[in-house]
Amino acid sequence: MRFSINIPNFGDFADPRNVATVATAAEQAGWDGLFVWDHVLHRQHRGCPFGDPWMLLTAAALATSRIRLGTLLTPVPRYHPQQLARQVATLDHLSGGRVIFAAGLGGPIEDEYRSFGDAAEPRLLAERLDEGLELLRRFWSGEPVNHHGRHYEVRDVTLQPATVQRPCPPAWIGGYWPRRPPMRRAARWDGAVPLFETAPHGHVPDAAEVRDLVGYVRKHRTAGAERPFEIVLGGATPPDAAKARDVIGPLYDAGATWWDERQVQTGPDLVRLPPVLRRIEAGPPMA
Repeated sequence: MRFSINIPNFGDFADPRNVATVATAAEQAGWDGLFVWDHVLHRQHRGCPFGDPWMLLTAAALATSRIRLGTLLTPVPRYHPQQLARQVATLDHLSGGRVIFAAGLGGPIEDEYRSFGDAAEPRLLAERLDEGLELLRRFWSGEPVNHHGRHYEVRDVTLQPATVQRPCPPAWIGGYWPRRPPMRRAARWDGAVPLFETAPHGHVPDAAEVRDLVGYVRKHRTAGAERPFEIVLGGATPPDAAKARDVIGPLYDAGATWWDERQVQTGPDLVRLPPVLRRIEAGPPMA
């Protein structure tokens, strides 16, 4: 099992220097990854400064040499695919092939889309997500792309350089369980990052629900089944290793392959650097 640290892209973490500090501490303490949120607007946290997640991850990449880096998660329909492909490929080269790309619709949908005059119907956004993901995969190949789809058009475009990771960085897909369509989408890619309606951000999901989800994804996994597939769960665990083992052990037995350490979303520590550093320095759960 691998272990990552999860931080927002606002509050103290809007400053790339603080994110570099977090990344360095995580690498030194033996964590396997650092993931940042990808928001332009989150009205629940109005008044906080926000940072661009790809600039924040650039600072993290320059400060580290081992840990995996990415967003949890990027709302693909909010981006132009060609712009996003360039950002991810650049970070993959800078980091020496350490990027993990996590994607979904994002949210809050009203904040991230409708506030800027964009469509906010989930079905339409899901269409843009699927079409955008396929375009990203083709752009990252470094091969010529021609595409005429419902939402995007590309005419004889080759984006160089291709990503370091071949055929592309691992792509994880987020969504709420027990909603089935996002997990069917995840089964077509390289990992699932489920949130649970019974376990808000920062709270530990129930192992029985995790077993149901893992079984469902495995049932629908066909294309690319030879590639590793990750089940990424998250929540807040105590720094005491024995207590953390009691929390994570049943989830590992249920099929989880990554544990993403997260602050409770409603707590003040979510946006502050000192408590996150204290948790990082205590080391990964079950280490």
